[in-house]
This record gives sequence, C-alpha cells and structure tokens, in this order.
Amino acid sequence: MATNVRGVAATIKHAARAMVVKNIRGSIICTTSIASSLGGTAPHAYTISKHALVGLVRTACSELGVHGIRVNCISPFGVATPLSCKAYNLKPSEVEANSCALANLKGIVLKAKHVAEAALFLASDESAYISGHNLAVDGGFTVVNHSFSAI
Repeated sequence: MATNVRGVAATIKHAARAMVVKNIRGSIICTTSIASSLGGTAPHAYTISKHALVGLVRTACSELGVHGIRVNCISPFGVATPLSCKAYNLKPSEVEANSCALANLKGIVLKAKHVAEAALFLASDESAYISGHNLAVDGGFTVVNHSFSAI
C-alpha cells in the first residue's frame, strides 16, 4: 500500500500541483494491473492496492479535468519485467511461458514494449479526450469468462 497507493498518490499530487501552477494541460498515467479488474489473479494485498489505484485515478480525473489534466491508468497482463521475475523467482522466459499459457490472445507474447506503447498513446494528442480510463493491455483476458475454457 505504501508504494502502490501512497507513493502514486504523492506522485499525482506533486505532478498535478506543478502542472496547475504552470497552466500545463497534459496527462498523468499510472500503472495498475489486471488485478485491478479481477479478483483471484494475484495476492490480496497486491489486488487491493491495484483496485485502490483505479479509484485514485478516477478521483484525480474528476478533480483535475477542470485544469485540462487527464489522468488514466494502464493494466497489463503478465509481463516479464525484472520486478515480476524477482517476485516469482523465475527467468523472463518462464514468466512469459506462464503468461502465454493463461493468455486469451494467442500467438503473441506480451512485452514491456506493448505497455510502453499504450502509455505513449495515453500521453499523446490522439487520446486528448480520454481521462479516467483504465486501459487493459491484456489481450482480452479481463473480459473473457475463463471458467468455460474447457468446453
């Protein structure tokens, strides 16, 4: 909670304060997780913190829109980052294999590059009227009912 919620809240607070003072219209982007949309995909504390981030993003969107500041978040599926590899004590190839086995979208491996490209979109003028959104970069994982996958 200290890192995932309080740290991000402080970051939004200070970034927004500087943007408002300098009359900068722009974008603040946070990283959440598919755990922010689904229960049972990660440990409780992590899931709770990621749900809290979505609420924080929506509240910040509400407060900062008057200043022309957009606030969004990105929720990736399993990505083989150094942090995720360390957390699960796995090699990048093992994290990717595990994610691919569970993934809905087959034939592609989610890479950090895909998440970065989503962030670039949210930071760009192409998303000028998108705010308060939780963009899932998950190949449809959070919208598919996986309980019927055996049928």
